[in-house]
Amino acid sequence: MPDNTTMSGLDPSTQTPISLIDSGDTAWVMICACLVFLMSPALGFFYAGLARAKNALSLMYLTVLSVAVVSFQWYLIGYSLTFSSTGGSFIGDSAHFLLRGVGMEPIPGQTIPASAFMIFQAMFAAITPALAFGSAAERMSLGPAMIFIFVWTTLVYDVITNWLWNSNGWLYKLGCIDYAGGIPVHISSGLAAVAYAMVLGKRRDYNENVNTPHNVSFVFLGLALMWFGWFAFNAGSALGANARSVNSLVATHLSACTAAVVWVLLDYRQTRKWSIIGLCTGAVAGLATITPGSGYVSPSSSLAFGAIGSIVCYIAIHYKHKMRIDDCLDVFGVHYVGGLVGLILTGIFAQKDIIALGYPAGTSYDLMPDGGWLDGNWMLVPYQLAGIAAVSVWSFVVTYIILLVINKIPSLYLRLADEDEIIGTDWAEMGERAYAYLPFDEELQTSSRSSNEEPNVVVDSRSQCSRNKSPRLTKLKKMLMADKNTVIRGVPDLIERPVLDYNQQKDLGAYQLHTFDRPTGGDLLQKPPSKIREEHRENQTVEIDHHPMSYSTEGTSTPGSSMDSSEKTKG
Repeated sequence: MPDNTTMSGLDPSTQTPISLIDSGDTAWVMICACLVFLMSPALGFFYAGLARAKNALSLMYLTVLSVAVVSFQWYLIGYSLTFSSTGGSFIGDSAHFLLRGVGMEPIPGQTIPASAFMIFQAMFAAITPALAFGSAAERMSLGPAMIFIFVWTTLVYDVITNWLWNSNGWLYKLGCIDYAGGIPVHISSGLAAVAYAMVLGKRRDYNENVNTPHNVSFVFLGLALMWFGWFAFNAGSALGANARSVNSLVATHLSACTAAVVWVLLDYRQTRKWSIIGLCTGAVAGLATITPGSGYVSPSSSLAFGAIGSIVCYIAIHYKHKMRIDDCLDVFGVHYVGGLVGLILTGIFAQKDIIALGYPAGTSYDLMPDGGWLDGNWMLVPYQLAGIAAVSVWSFVVTYIILLVINKIPSLYLRLADEDEIIGTDWAEMGERAYAYLPFDEELQTSSRSSNEEPNVVVDSRSQCSRNKSPRLTKLKKMLMADKNTVIRGVPDLIERPVLDYNQQKDLGAYQLHTFDRPTGGDLLQKPPSKIREEHRENQTVEIDHHPMSYSTEGTSTPGSSMDSSEKTKG
């Protein structure tokens, strides 16, 4: 980010920046790198909550896998291809291969070690491909993901970031500005998501599925952690603890708050409900919109970013069906559209006075980038549009080609088989479930599925041969999940019925609580089976007539009855 410099001063003789290590700036960037890392698992929670229960774990897996693969790629060659000072205008070179030459010395114009800058930028690269997976959720195979992340980061993210944030890049020389990742993160991932969705095709039940989030609590938790990390994402891009960093943090927060309120009001106008999903989605839209301009615009201008970004993203999501693309988690509508709006608004509202906050007092304005329309720079918006167009085309075309090539490899098919898609990615690909305490109903079907059949019934033409198999063998295969003809249905339904009375029992999905025995006085999962059986025996009603110590009423009288009869005789 050459235009986000934090200089310690100027050389009096040459008026060039002096680069000295500042411990405060270094500590700030290190903390921000850790917080940006937190955004990746937070994104996993956010995506998992929006998806269905049977696919929740796979989305968490992909977000953390992206961190692992990209971090290795960044160490290997990614950082060098992106930020090497000897590279070309299109792509860098291998000057920093295996982080060679990246150590404690600062990069010119910065007050932090090159290694601190490297790890901070690695967190940006790590979350970008994870964003794209949201459009392919619930039908993508996990196997090719590792290869896709590595190749996509190398051919798409590294190239685009070099164009914009390397002083040799052609977009940087053109005059396109982006403070914290509108182009490299949101534009690139948004179009990559569209390409992924197009290659995979729609989900099997796309026309039936209403995309009801299975766990709104996960969505809320993910949003809270992402919002927290986004402060570091934007404010840390100043690469120093200075006034420009504070301005970025304030602008980020105000934009997110404004967008969240606007989205909630739009949702209420449409549905007459106050939606927490709408609140969370609106906040993410506001954060994505302000990202490219947070270090260029004033807090007052950030209110316009949040409001306009929220309205445009809301319209894009509600008309996404016209694209005829199954973008499962609205990556295009929120991240691409939000980033696009933010880049255009940055060209309008960018101010040189805000940029100057990152420079020492007395620095000549000639050393600073120009502002936007508010400062009379009418060419900035066309430059921004040129950057958006170039990156959009590159990201979409290259991603599409990468996916087609990977899909040609027999063992790396991108899409799940129909049976696996119905079972869910978690169990089919990972052998794990997010909610193991919920039962699954298993059923063998023998005819092909048709439109007039039950919606949950799955058909397999190969199941005819399973009739001749041994019942014991079939049952064993079902238990081991090894029978390819066995299809699981009855996915956990975690939508809880409303409770109108505090004395009314709740139903948690597949378990009907009113069918349970009387509680044993504690948590069943924390007691040994012997203790549970003992408590059940204690709670059983003892029938006196059949008790071993009781007397038969036929031919034998009880002691009490004989005593009564003797007293009557005496009387």
